[in-house]
Amino acid sequence: MKAVWNDHVIAESDNTIVVEGNHYFPPESVKREFLEESGTNTVCPWKGTASYYSVVVEDQRNDDAAWYYPAPKEKAANIKDHVAFWKGVVVSE
Repeated sequence: MKAVWNDHVIAESDNTIVVEGNHYFPPESVKREFLEESGTNTVCPWKGTASYYSVVVEDQRNDDAAWYYPAPKEKAANIKDHVAFWKGVVVSE
């Protein structure tokens, strides 16, 4: 699977975890140079508190386009620190 935004591969892995239709990429498969920490957090009743990244490619910014669970609840422990994408980031094979 690949996560692509503005013609740049942000993440690539053969080992994503699919939860609720979203592909969660292992931390080592994500190109951190395209991510910037965001102050945004949301709460999922069963996964826990999500933290967000903005995706930045060249001079383009996509605020809060990636999220991850740094300390997920027990039922979501398998996606700890894995990164998922939305807001126009295309995830495909």
